[in-house]
Amino acid sequence: MRLLHLHRPHLLLDLARRRPGSDSWPAGPIVLGGRPWSAGTVLDADPAARALGVRRGMPLGSAHRLAPEATFLDPAPEADRAAVEAAFEVLARFSPAVAGSSDPADPAFGLFEAGADGLVGLWGPEPVMVRRIVVALEPVLAGPPGAGLAGTRFAASVAALAAGSAGCIVVPSGEEARFLAPLPASLLTRDDDVRARLTRFGLRRIGQLASIARSALVARFGEEGERIGARARGEETDPFRPRHAPDRLVLGLPIEPAVAELEAVRFVLRRLATALAAGLAARGLAADRAILRLELDRTFAPAWTPPERRVEQRFPEPTAEAEAVERLLLARLEREPPPAPVARLELELAGAEPAVGQQLPLFVPQAARGARLEWQLAGLALRFGPDRVRRVGIVDPDAPLPERRWKWRGVDGAEPVAGGLDR
Repeated sequence: MRLLHLHRPHLLLDLARRRPGSDSWPAGPIVLGGRPWSAGTVLDADPAARALGVRRGMPLGSAHRLAPEATFLDPAPEADRAAVEAAFEVLARFSPAVAGSSDPADPAFGLFEAGADGLVGLWGPEPVMVRRIVVALEPVLAGPPGAGLAGTRFAASVAALAAGSAGCIVVPSGEEARFLAPLPASLLTRDDDVRARLTRFGLRRIGQLASIARSALVARFGEEGERIGARARGEETDPFRPRHAPDRLVLGLPIEPAVAELEAVRFVLRRLATALAAGLAARGLAADRAILRLELDRTFAPAWTPPERRVEQRFPEPTAEAEAVERLLLARLEREPPPAPVARLELELAGAEPAVGQQLPLFVPQAARGARLEWQLAGLALRFGPDRVRRVGIVDPDAPLPERRWKWRGVDGAEPVAGGLDR
């Protein structure tokens, strides 16, 4: 799995500076969180206040004792939350799986995550894709975030921190351990006691811990030792969980200029299907239906032409195969072409559920033909019409008359369309 982390470390102060009425930004140390006599805690502080010892999460009274000359600003949690939600909407245009917190009191506020599997076909090579996302987020986040792309959450977050503002670090797949090796070992854990013990043992670099046996780390540090060892070796310890369950994945792309040829539409459809299918496969999921929306250019079309065409297609079985999705949707478009040039495509894979494997028998090499037959029948029904393709359904194998033992059914097998004696 490929994960993108975007980090804006002092997003709260940046948003406060951008609020209406903040033209005269105060000079000197600044503390965000409320008045010194209130019961709240510090949400953010500028470099001058941090140099005096003010830290996020400390009581405002303690911050006032450390920096009595500081200007204390009231927070605007609703405005901050709205700004971050707008950033999530922008990020969702690039990736169907995003994560992060919109709570200003959360220490992770200002950190955005996105699944990057399959997105190269949509937005170009990984460095180009990351740069596009950073540019799109810059006006929403009052500045460009630092970006890190890697195969694990820990490596991606460290890369984003190391990149700094407007920077970008892309860790090649499988190179997470090599990237982390020269970095301080204190990054591996938030436990101050474990950090102190690592220093006493002379383990100052992540690469040193990667070479130590797992059993030795567990013996010295317990469960935390197993976690820091796995992180040092470039293994995933915290699975990526999107903000919403990925039962609905949507991506869209504009087509400029609008096209009427199905071959051009197919090219864009293939890119969308590949990106979404890769996202499903990375999480072990399969979708049971696809919804394709085509925005039409009605400039030279008749007045009765609708602004949008919607195509919904159920699959014979849940799938995460891009080629199968593309083939069925294209068959629908060939049967009923769009009435006007297409200006934008949006593809949604819905009804995602854990993919189920199939146990194949040892001595029957053609056992998987049944699943392929379902897709072939679905394609024939789309091409020639559902009323022209039928299948036999067994009703009562012990019926006295052979004609009563079966019925004609539709391709989906849901309802009989004709009886054996009625055909």
